Amino acid sequence: MNKKYYKLFTNCIIVKGKNRATIVDLQRNNFNFIPLSLCSLFDEDNLIDFESIKTQLDKESIPILNEYIEFLEEKEYIFECTKEESKLFPPLSINYEYPSIISNVIIDYDKNSNHDFQKILNEFLVPVNCRHIQVRCYDMFDLDFIDSVVKIINDSFIKSVEFIIKYDTEISIEDLKEWVSENKKIKSVALHSFNKNKIIQEQDYGFGTIVGIKQEINNNIHCGVIHHNYFNTSIESFTESQHHNSCLNKKIAIDKDGNIKNCPAISQSFGNIKNTTLEEALQHKDFKKYWNITKDQIDICKDCEFRHICTDCRAYIEDPENQYSKPLKCGYDPYTNQWEEWSTNPLKQKAIQYYGMQELISKTD
Repeated sequence: MNKKYYKLFTNCIIVKGKNRATIVDLQRNNFNFIPLSLCSLFDEDNLIDFESIKTQLDKESIPILNEYIEFLEEKEYIFECTKEESKLFPPLSINYEYPSIISNVIIDYDKNSNHDFQKILNEFLVPVNCRHIQVRCYDMFDLDFIDSVVKIINDSFIKSVEFIIKYDTEISIEDLKEWVSENKKIKSVALHSFNKNKIIQEQDYGFGTIVGIKQEINNNIHCGVIHHNYFNTSIESFTESQHHNSCLNKKIAIDKDGNIKNCPAISQSFGNIKNTTLEEALQHKDFKKYWNITKDQIDICKDCEFRHICTDCRAYIEDPENQYSKPLKCGYDPYTNQWEEWSTNPLKQKAIQYYGMQELISKTD
């Protein structure tokens, strides 16, 4: 008689933290918490030898084992099989391959910016096969301007664009909804300085979202917030996190003055779009400085069960002298499993002063 085994589906990956773990379902794009004791039931081939484990337990522990199995089956994380059948299901490769030199770009604007978007597209984005753009407008909303940007994008190979723009009371929300619906490459529009936090239009298969954000976003110091609302459970993001930095890998930024950076919030620039080519910027020894810093290397983050679905920030960190320090704007503690407001943490005050964030913190209190 064949022994009973349970196999973890290959698209379900266990990530262990200090006190608990997560099972990340890369097919359904979600995750669930599990205790570390449940992780220990799986062997190196992600099999549970049900009969053998039962023989090692006392009578009181067997119902707990059955509850574990029922939970995993209910969530469709495991399936019953023989040991021989389990060999027909090889593990999912977590190698990360992306067919471009640069995968995404952030372009900042304010009322004094005069970027030539067509030139940026032709000379900076096309040569490196960049497919995703985020445009941030700090102090203006000009529908004619962003519409002209979208028309350029619609005629290009760019797959998606996100807008972060300042809300103006003269904006017709209905006209905005119609405009977003007509332009299928718009992934999201976030209206900062809105009267309240609100989802104005739900996403349509990941695109077309419109949200209102009460907070004013008037410069790049607002970057780097770590929050569970921003978790990403896609296979692309998860595998990238195994090998590279989850924010800065393959990223380029053009700040409001046209300076070329790896991130708009990092002070170091590698020239200006007016007089520097992308090739020249990429050849600088520091341009890829942070690309390969993973969450498994970062202090505290390496003990976190969220580390491979969470983004990262190297622009604002708790210890500015240590490039492997935890992101400053993260309020999660993997040792207590509690989320707290990061800005009021006494241990972060020195870094907040170092980065000149006192005014930002006072506005969000």
